[in-house]
Amino acid sequence: MGLALCLACASCTASGNPPASSPAASSGNAAITVGSFDFPESVLLAYLYAGALSARGYPAHVLPDLGSRELVDPALMTGLVQLVPEYTGSALEFVSLGRVHATADVTSTARTLERWMGERGIIVARPAAAQDANAIVVTAATAARYRLHTVSDLAAVAPGLIFGGPPECPERPYCLPGLRRTYGLRFRAFIGLDAGGQLTRQALQAGDVSAALLFTTDPTIRDQHLVVLADNRGLQPAENVVPVLRRATAERYGTRLLAALNAVSARLSTTALTALDAQVELDGRAPHAVAERWLRDQGLARPVRGPS
Repeated sequence: MGLALCLACASCTASGNPPASSPAASSGNAAITVGSFDFPESVLLAYLYAGALSARGYPAHVLPDLGSRELVDPALMTGLVQLVPEYTGSALEFVSLGRVHATADVTSTARTLERWMGERGIIVARPAAAQDANAIVVTAATAARYRLHTVSDLAAVAPGLIFGGPPECPERPYCLPGLRRTYGLRFRAFIGLDAGGQLTRQALQAGDVSAALLFTTDPTIRDQHLVVLADNRGLQPAENVVPVLRRATAERYGTRLLAALNAVSARLSTTALTALDAQVELDGRAPHAVAERWLRDQGLARPVRGPS
């Protein structure tokens, strides 16, 4: 993993040379590599936070599409990347090795994550109001055929249905294991597709799967008239967007770096994030371009450049 990431860093997207009076100049010009998971929203978030840092003179670089949490979080812990936009509930479950189950309580989940991350040399910045959680989704035709409104409604028909989702779903506590534990769901089969992406949506629309895991901010849910089944037993935890960064990086640059990250989080609502996702996933715009426009509109200035 280390060799692969080091090689990948050679082609990281860069923010350009900071001015001599910038925070980078007084900190040895140490690069801040912002990593992302392998789905469009995570890449977009990486450009948002990296762009805000770049605007204030920090040498921020984006390393997009690294993979699942099983790859990205260890890269953060070992210093191969310095910052990752995370999601509070899933991050807590991962960093605690499943010993702590996050809840829907936003404040409690964030504070517990801060404690667990702190023990590993990671600082949790301000969580955004924006949340993006797992959503169990079916087509309108499937919902009508089986009279599905809640996830509980799937229990009677799941043995005859195929479920689709990210390849890591069978091991993730808020995916198949959680659906079995909380709702008693046992599907006829599971097909590993992608993390709430185009493959999953296509399989759902084509009838290759009958139910699927997407994300609550996915703009195609509304655009394609998909039905989100209510999580009526509260399986899914609070999933606020939150930047997490290495303590060494925070100490190197001081409180102004955290202030730059927090300024983004303070302006990022679920509605805003969904609209940004729509520009990327429906309109086909590049994540770095969408991030650049939003940062300008929010008065957060020039962001990191995208690939040429």
